[in-house]
Amino acid sequence: MNKALSPDEIARACADAMWQEDDASQGLGMKIVEVKAGHAVLTMTVQPHMVNGQRIAHGGFIFLLADSTFAFACNSHNQRAVAAQCDITFIRPGKLGDVLVATAREISRSGRSGIYDVRVSAGDAVIAEFRGHSRTIAGTWLAGADNAATEK
Repeated sequence: MNKALSPDEIARACADAMWQEDDASQGLGMKIVEVKAGHAVLTMTVQPHMVNGQRIAHGGFIFLLADSTFAFACNSHNQRAVAAQCDITFIRPGKLGDVLVATAREISRSGRSGIYDVRVSAGDAVIAEFRGHSRTIAGTWLAGADNAATEK
């Protein structure tokens, strides 16, 4: 008899499956710190190739970290999901060597749509705030896993 997985166990298994195929996040040195249902935390260190002409972290790399963290949060319910729309507000610059921490939390999920907020910080300083709108697509991450417990 198979034990039913909890929503957080499903989330972690989905993250493990996604990570295997996520060359972009891995290639940028991101690390998964935590994944739960509707929640994810990833980190990335600002490396020399990530700074711009102002010698601060290029906003595109900050956006990439926030977007990847959003992706792990919105795919945590064993339904494949993609970004429909995202925006970011940059608050402070990231600097070379900063360990950026992105924390995503689910704001709402209804039908095929979800809204997730991601805060990117370096230490106590908030670097950026990101909002992503997700849309589920066909398919799941885990064959045979029960989605009923995580449906809203």
